[in-house]
Amino acid sequence: MDISSSSVKMVELSDAGRGNPRVERYSIEALPKDAVLDGNIANLDAVVDAVQRGWKRMSTRTKNVALALPTAAVITKKIIVQAGLRDEELEVQVETEANQYIPFALEEVNLDFQVIGPSPSGPEEMEVLIAASRKEKVEDRIAVAEASGLKAVVMDVESYAVQASFELIQQQFPDHGKDQNIALVDLGANVTNITVLRNDQTVYTREQAFGGSQLTQDIMRHYGMSQEEAEAAKRSGGLPENYEAEVLRPFMENAALEVQRAMQFFFTSTQYTSVEHILLTGGSAVIPGLDETVQSRTQINTLVANPFANMAISPRVPLKKLVSDAPSLMVACGLAMRRFDP
Repeated sequence: MDISSSSVKMVELSDAGRGNPRVERYSIEALPKDAVLDGNIANLDAVVDAVQRGWKRMSTRTKNVALALPTAAVITKKIIVQAGLRDEELEVQVETEANQYIPFALEEVNLDFQVIGPSPSGPEEMEVLIAASRKEKVEDRIAVAEASGLKAVVMDVESYAVQASFELIQQQFPDHGKDQNIALVDLGANVTNITVLRNDQTVYTREQAFGGSQLTQDIMRHYGMSQEEAEAAKRSGGLPENYEAEVLRPFMENAALEVQRAMQFFFTSTQYTSVEHILLTGGSAVIPGLDETVQSRTQINTLVANPFANMAISPRVPLKKLVSDAPSLMVACGLAMRRFDP
């Protein structure tokens, strides 16, 4: 279950055998404006209402949910510790290290860690990832699940959930993306998040204040509509025929320009000089022709994300709709994949 600033998205996956996931159901329920602000739940009742509607529409019995915190709400840090520590020793070590990096008292945060593997410097040390967030941020999301009659069993981080989905898409790249820089560009409602991955490691992240709500504003201004009318028209079509030339095309050019700027920032602030692929995710990624506009502006191979491309699909899931919604379901899909974690 992905609670974003514009909607609640749920994806249910099952095991179709041999560890291959199958899409059983999904739903997307729009949230009223300002129900979630900067990743914080500002209107609990409105969010609970959307969750309950989505859950009911899926007509599922599954009540266990995996949720995620916005990346900005979580402090993550890789640390090096000596190999072979017992769990209790590791916990003490992690807390000691965490104290240096977390600007809050430890009793105010939820803290967790994951052993990544041997340290690059040698087998006598190992790399551990620590993640910490303010308790109230975690509790707010758990409260939404509980008030909706669901049970939160996993709390992840949005960027890691997207990476889990990305691993499903990576197979579509030549040589499975090995030794290639791949930019994940997530066009959200208000911000665009850029993450560049190389061999499953994040080498760069950036956030830019640009998103799909810009298009909604443009429609409102151009046609004198309310926000609700503009959102509905944007999704279902039915706008005057000058819409494409006068409103949509300029928005797409702006979006492509933002992506190009992000690529320039990446080249100037890292040792890398190339990006092999751009993967568009988020609600605006489905705008027809946006991938081509970005590709012609950046001269980089650009694809629209679909983590479900190689999955089995239940007959009850409308395939055409799933394909068009897929780019905005990256977080929810990655969270559902947690069920298959070893």
